Amino acid sequence: MVERVVATPEALALLAKLERQHGPLMFHQSGGCCDGSSPMCYPAGEFRIGASDVKLGEVGSVPFYMGAAQFDYWRHTQLIIDVVPGRGSGFSLEAPEGLRFLTRSRVFSDAELAELAPVEIGVSAEA
Repeated sequence: MVERVVATPEALALLAKLERQHGPLMFHQSGGCCDGSSPMCYPAGEFRIGASDVKLGEVGSVPFYMGAAQFDYWRHTQLIIDVVPGRGSGFSLEAPEGLRFLTRSRVFSDAELAELAPVEIGVSAEA
Protein backbone atom coordinates (compact mmCIF):
# COMPACT_ATOMS: atom_id res chain seq x y z
CA MET A 1 0.00 0.00 0.00
CA VAL A 2 1.27 3.44 -0.92
CA GLU A 3 1.38 5.87 1.98
CA ARG A 4 0.41 9.54 1.63
CA VAL A 5 2.86 10.63 4.31
CA VAL A 6 6.23 9.16 5.32
CA ALA A 7 9.26 10.42 7.22
CA THR A 8 13.01 10.37 6.97
CA PRO A 9 14.99 8.40 9.57
CA GLU A 10 16.10 11.73 11.11
CA ALA A 11 12.50 12.91 11.50
CA LEU A 12 11.50 9.56 13.04
CA ALA A 13 14.38 9.78 15.52
CA LEU A 14 13.33 13.28 16.57
CA LEU A 15 9.72 12.14 16.92
CA ALA A 16 10.81 9.28 19.19
CA LYS A 17 12.71 11.76 21.38
CA LEU A 18 9.73 14.12 21.53
CA GLU A 19 7.38 11.24 22.40
CA ARG A 20 9.64 10.27 25.31
CA GLN A 21 9.51 13.89 26.53
CA HIS A 22 5.85 14.73 25.86
CA GLY A 23 3.90 11.49 25.45
CA PRO A 24 1.60 10.86 22.45
CA LEU A 25 1.90 13.39 19.65
CA MET A 26 0.08 14.62 16.55
CA PHE A 27 0.98 16.60 13.42
CA HIS A 28 -1.11 19.25 11.71
CA GLN A 29 -0.25 21.18 8.56
CA SER A 30 -2.52 24.01 7.52
CA GLY A 31 -2.47 26.31 4.54
CA GLY A 32 -1.77 29.41 6.60
CA CYS A 33 0.91 31.97 5.89
CA CYS A 34 4.47 31.86 7.20
CA ASP A 35 5.04 28.66 9.17
CA GLY A 36 1.34 27.81 9.00
CA SER A 37 2.17 25.71 5.96
CA SER A 38 4.87 23.78 7.85
CA PRO A 39 4.13 20.54 9.68
CA MET A 40 3.50 21.39 13.32
CA CYS A 41 3.99 18.78 16.04
CA TYR A 42 1.84 19.02 19.17
CA PRO A 43 1.00 16.85 22.16
CA ALA A 44 -1.96 14.68 21.12
CA GLY A 45 -5.22 16.55 21.62
CA GLU A 46 -3.60 19.99 22.06
CA PHE A 47 -4.66 21.06 18.57
CA ARG A 48 -8.35 20.70 17.84
CA ILE A 49 -9.05 18.84 14.62
CA GLY A 50 -11.94 20.39 12.71
CA ALA A 51 -14.57 18.96 10.40
CA SER A 52 -12.55 20.02 7.36
CA ASP A 53 -9.23 18.55 8.47
CA VAL A 54 -7.99 15.47 6.65
CA LYS A 55 -6.07 12.60 8.25
CA LEU A 56 -3.42 11.53 5.74
CA GLY A 57 -1.95 8.71 7.78
CA GLU A 58 0.68 8.31 10.46
CA VAL A 59 4.34 9.20 10.70
CA GLY A 60 5.70 6.44 12.89
CA SER A 61 2.92 6.28 15.47
CA VAL A 62 2.01 9.98 15.12
CA PRO A 63 -1.22 10.87 13.25
CA PHE A 64 -0.78 13.47 10.51
CA TYR A 65 -3.61 15.90 9.67
CA MET A 66 -3.86 18.60 7.04
CA GLY A 67 -6.41 21.31 6.38
CA ALA A 68 -8.73 20.25 3.52
CA ALA A 69 -7.95 23.33 1.42
CA GLN A 70 -4.23 22.59 1.70
CA PHE A 71 -4.86 18.91 0.89
CA ASP A 72 -6.51 19.91 -2.39
CA TYR A 73 -3.10 21.23 -3.51
CA TRP A 74 -1.10 18.26 -2.16
CA ARG A 75 -3.41 15.31 -2.96
CA HIS A 76 -1.27 14.19 -5.91
CA THR A 77 1.96 14.08 -3.87
CA GLN A 78 3.50 11.94 -1.19
CA LEU A 79 4.57 14.08 1.76
CA ILE A 80 8.00 13.30 3.17
CA ILE A 81 8.48 14.73 6.65
CA ASP A 82 12.08 15.70 7.27
CA VAL A 83 13.93 17.70 9.90
CA VAL A 84 16.47 20.47 9.32
CA PRO A 85 18.50 22.77 11.57
CA GLY A 86 16.81 26.02 12.48
CA ARG A 87 13.77 27.29 14.29
CA GLY A 88 10.34 27.72 12.83
CA SER A 89 8.18 30.50 14.23
CA GLY A 90 5.42 28.38 15.68
CA PHE A 91 4.46 26.31 18.66
CA SER A 92 5.78 23.04 17.28
CA LEU A 93 7.47 20.86 19.91
CA GLU A 94 10.79 20.53 18.10
CA ALA A 95 11.56 24.28 18.27
CA PRO A 96 13.56 24.11 21.56
CA GLU A 97 15.76 21.42 19.96
CA GLY A 98 17.07 23.95 17.41
CA LEU A 99 15.42 21.93 14.64
CA ARG A 100 12.27 22.20 12.57
CA PHE A 101 10.13 19.76 10.69
CA LEU A 102 9.89 20.35 6.96
CA THR A 103 7.62 18.84 4.31
CA ARG A 104 9.23 17.61 1.13
CA SER A 105 7.15 15.96 -1.57
CA ARG A 106 7.19 13.87 -4.68
CA VAL A 107 4.45 13.38 -7.25
CA PHE A 108 2.66 10.02 -7.18
CA SER A 109 2.75 7.90 -10.32
CA ASP A 110 -0.60 7.02 -11.93
CA ALA A 111 -0.24 3.47 -10.56
CA GLU A 112 0.37 4.81 -7.03
CA LEU A 113 -2.62 7.15 -7.24
CA ALA A 114 -4.82 4.15 -8.07
CA GLU A 115 -3.59 2.34 -4.92
CA LEU A 116 -4.14 5.17 -2.42
CA ALA A 117 -6.62 4.59 0.35
CA PRO A 118 -9.26 7.29 0.85
CA VAL A 119 -8.47 9.96 3.42
CA GLU A 120 -10.41 10.41 6.67
CA ILE A 121 -12.03 13.84 7.03
CA GLY A 122 -12.83 15.46 10.36
CA VAL A 123 -11.51 12.57 12.47
CA SER A 124 -10.47 13.59 15.97
CA ALA A 125 -6.90 13.00 17.12
CA GLU A 126 -8.42 11.42 20.22
CA ALA A 127 -10.41 8.86 18.22
